[in-house]
Amino acid sequence: MASPVKVLIVEDTQVDAMVLSAMVRKFHCEITMAMNGKESVDLFIEGRKFDIVFCDKDMPIMSGPKAVEKIRAMGESDVKIVGLSANNDAQEVFMSAGADVFVPKPMKFNVLEAMIQEVINKKNNTMV
Repeated sequence: MASPVKVLIVEDTQVDAMVLSAMVRKFHCEITMAMNGKESVDLFIEGRKFDIVFCDKDMPIMSGPKAVEKIRAMGESDVKIVGLSANNDAQEVFMSAGADVFVPKPMKFNVLEAMIQEVINKKNNTMV
């Protein structure tokens, strides 16, 4: 049995965070929550490792794209980072910050499922 996928949800809106974590929980992932970009960056600074990060765009203290930029600058190139926003202009901002993919909110379950599955497959293939 492979270790569970480690998911970081960076979201300042309680409802959005709960909805997303409820969907993620269906895949038996290990979930960590951060309320803003700075909290997510601090987790990486502490040495925490995640397989996938779902990051909201507009948050207090530090925005999603800024956090993505900082996480990538730390050399975290293996973690899959998913930018989330209800704003259509957010895709460009996230992609230039270093996100792997952008998903408009609200995220559809099948889209989430495909991403988690991709991470699980990648983990299983790198397990020796």
